[in-house]
Amino acid sequence: MSRLEIILSAVLFLSVLSNIGLIMYVRGAIIRLLFVSEELGDLQQMTNAFAENLKIVYELDMFYGDETLKSLLHHAVSFNEQLETFEYIYSLTEENTPQGNSTEDDGTEQDEETQEENG
Repeated sequence: MSRLEIILSAVLFLSVLSNIGLIMYVRGAIIRLLFVSEELGDLQQMTNAFAENLKIVYELDMFYGDETLKSLLHHAVSFNEQLETFEYIYSLTEENTPQGNSTEDDGTEQDEETQEENG
């Protein structure tokens, strides 16, 4: 082998090794990003549920006008709005549903059917 062939073989070997390392690193980074995305989505859902429950409690006659609950509700809503700024991250793992065929519509229809059966 000539000297040029040896140099080219060494460069090729180093390039292949660095590409394999880069692929492994990118794969790990994507896995971590998807994990964080799922966790942020769960946190957003829990915050939404907390704010809704707090709003329901605040609107009860027994607690209506309570300043502590009012400030807690305001804080929960503002925290929820702050989390919505990260929507681009947690929307990575959400499935895209065609328009008119979303899961929210299905849940609403089921709730209406249940109410009709009970009422």
